[in-house]
Amino acid sequence: MPAAEPTINVSRICLVTLAVIAVGATIYWMADILTPPAMAMFLAIVIDGFARVLNRRFKWLPTRAAMPLALVVSILLFGSALFVIADNGASFATQLVTYVPKLNKLIAQVANVAGVDVAPTIDQLFRRLDPTKYLGDVARGIQNFASNAIFILIYLGFIIASRHAFERKLVGLSSNRAARREAVEAFHRIRDGVEQYLWVQTVTGLMIAVGSWVVMAVLGLDNAVFWAFLIFIASYIPIIGGAVGILAPPIFALIQFEPIWPAIVLLAVLQTIQFVVGNVVLPRMQGQSLNIDPLVVLLSLAFWGAIWGVAGMFLSTPLTVMAMVILAQFDGTRWVAVLLSADGEPEKLRDRKAGIAPDETPKPKRKPAVTQA
Repeated sequence: MPAAEPTINVSRICLVTLAVIAVGATIYWMADILTPPAMAMFLAIVIDGFARVLNRRFKWLPTRAAMPLALVVSILLFGSALFVIADNGASFATQLVTYVPKLNKLIAQVANVAGVDVAPTIDQLFRRLDPTKYLGDVARGIQNFASNAIFILIYLGFIIASRHAFERKLVGLSSNRAARREAVEAFHRIRDGVEQYLWVQTVTGLMIAVGSWVVMAVLGLDNAVFWAFLIFIASYIPIIGGAVGILAPPIFALIQFEPIWPAIVLLAVLQTIQFVVGNVVLPRMQGQSLNIDPLVVLLSLAFWGAIWGVAGMFLSTPLTVMAMVILAQFDGTRWVAVLLSADGEPEKLRDRKAGIAPDETPKPKRKPAVTQA
């Protein structure tokens, strides 16, 4: 009998591995269908968390008014973001025309360093690349973005409208009181983990964006607000987002300014801001709250980015938090959650949220036994 136990464990590992492969293939093939509801769920968690913050901060605000107010404020912020992109993007496109001579000069300098005798101009590069043949792909991409945005808004409306019924359905999945309590706790852990991640990324992204804007404004870089906003959006992509976002302003500083020192100063200062926020502020704010291994964060970024593209990069960490919490609920898959966690204890997220150490989980109080005469 004891010899059969390793076989059972191996069978479970093989079964879970096959299930992961099957799920990965399914979500890859159904990316166009699954991406809009996933983004809508992500936005619903953001708006719901914002509504609960309003309830806590403003005691005079009626509970029923918090969600509509949070939704209106979120729509206004989203509209303002689109306006900033459209307004600054139009001026940026106009300025690109005036940058053509400087671009030609910069290409010539790079070609001279690389040992190329005759450097191509911008017009020659455009003729060689022939951008017109990519217009169809660009048009289809814009059309897909517009249709996905519409579907995301539709899904978001239905999710917000049925948010109260969702928890009741979650409770009704099991007739066992202990199982119902575990299901509700798992749901709260997922929600709290995603909200904590969003809060940390938003605050640190604002720090990097504001600091970058101050430096760009002092140096006189054109479209500083536009670049700062792009840096802020890129900060939601973990690990590589902020580092990639701060590379574009120094490149355009080379084009705008005649001397090279403004670009060097801008690159050094932006890298310093990114390093300080990413390696000092971010770990202090985040701590062990998500309890996800940093290597797992990087692998999940590559995995979800390969499956769902840019949307997968934005959702990689929240989806990994969700997977870790769900897998930790079952004995057969808990070992996967242990591998995903930072310290081998995936339940720590819930305990820390409740302000309880893992080894200090309160036990239910028992009523004193009634002695019979």
